Amino acid sequence: MPSIDIQVLEGVFSAEEKAEIIRKVTDAFGEVAGQTVRAGTSVRVHEVNSGSWGYAENILTTEDALEMRARD
Repeated sequence: MPSIDIQVLEGVFSAEEKAEIIRKVTDAFGEVAGQTVRAGTSVRVHEVNSGSWGYAENILTTEDALEMRARD
């Protein structure tokens, strides 16, 4: 069945927030794919070490991600 992987920087989301992400992503997928497929959907949240993620030569850290979250 479907497998959904989500990568986030370590230390940015609490265990409760990661559980909520898993539930909501599963629900959203099920709304499109149907409840039978939803029941077999696997969602994993992978934490990437701070400083091990980058884009356009910019290195992201946990502190950067926490600052981004604080803007909302």
